Amino acid sequence: MNAPQTEEGWAVWDLAGRLSGQIRAIPGAVLGWDMTAALALGRALGIPAVAIAELLPVIEAEMIRRTKEQIGKDRDNHG
Repeated sequence: MNAPQTEEGWAVWDLAGRLSGQIRAIPGAVLGWDMTAALALGRALGIPAVAIAELLPVIEAEMIRRTKEQIGKDRDNHG
């Protein structure tokens, strides 16, 4: 249903999976990925910058939403 539909989409999805070490966060909250690092990594992988700029923020927003959801569940279970 939400699977990437293009080669560039798959490349950006793969890039998102590689960004786990590039998360910007403060205690108790994830702010997003370091987009400078994401663009540099994407460029090194040969992914068109326009594809990264169009697709990665959408994936990032969902990652943030799901992470916040999980943090809330963890607080409920340990609070």
